[in-house]
Amino acid sequence: MDNALRFGVFTGQVIPFMELVQAWKYCEEAGFDSIWVADHFAHWNEGLEPFWECWTTLAALAFHTSKIRFGATVVNMTWRHPAWLARQALTVDHMSNGRLEIGLGTGSHGTADQKWLQFNDWETKERVERFREYVEIVDLLLRNPITTYKGKYYHVNEVPMGPECIQKPRPPILIGTKGRKMLKIVSRFAETWNCMAFFDENLEDKSFKDIKEKNILLDKYCLDIGRDPKEIRRSMMIYEIKPFNDFGSMDLYHSPEVFEEIVKKYTKIGFNEIIIAYPIIKEDIPLFEKIAQEVIPELREKQ
Repeated sequence: MDNALRFGVFTGQVIPFMELVQAWKYCEEAGFDSIWVADHFAHWNEGLEPFWECWTTLAALAFHTSKIRFGATVVNMTWRHPAWLARQALTVDHMSNGRLEIGLGTGSHGTADQKWLQFNDWETKERVERFREYVEIVDLLLRNPITTYKGKYYHVNEVPMGPECIQKPRPPILIGTKGRKMLKIVSRFAETWNCMAFFDENLEDKSFKDIKEKNILLDKYCLDIGRDPKEIRRSMMIYEIKPFNDFGSMDLYHSPEVFEEIVKKYTKIGFNEIIIAYPIIKEDIPLFEKIAQEVIPELREKQ
């Protein structure tokens, strides 16, 4: 695992499609390492805004970019059988010539998506149990030409997979979580652990102490199974609650100093990937571009 400091951009998919394409192209040209989208049925606010489906959006990313890595933070296991997910990932791995990162998560109970669609709204305990089988099946399918698996929740019988993945032995898996049981799954299957810092209007993350402790716990879980903790990238997505819900200006883009302070806060406790949101309003774009062109290169040099 390359532990160099990486910077990604969560563009989401709530703007007109060709504007989204231009945002992707800018992020690639500006030198960001990755682009990320969401896996929801519609925007979680009221659902009336433009919104593009996750995997077709990832396929589009493959053809509208040429070198930047990309994925979803995170694909919700609720909507897809693990074998179908593996087939989608294999397809996009080839479409992108090996640039896909497979972001996976359990999804949450009682979300707007579940309210709209009315199925598979499992409680947290069952979600985690299912997720353990889900990730294992995806891992096996993408590594092997034929897979059989019999679990408590999922079964596959002599499933053929071809062609081989471009990335060897398979595209890297990112798992998004803060849960202890889920971190054990991260330690066994993932190349990246991703979590979200939920910032309030004062740019304070009340979960910072917990995140720091979970990062240390992940190291322990890795050592328990004989895995080098450095093999797992630690990824942090900066999420401002109010702007994401209200489509407003983000405090992160009020000054370069604010951005740099936040990055240093998380790199200091061991995170080596920072994912920031593409500006929601156009007024934030100039500072976003200044950060991309000036601040991030300086932070890379100081690492």
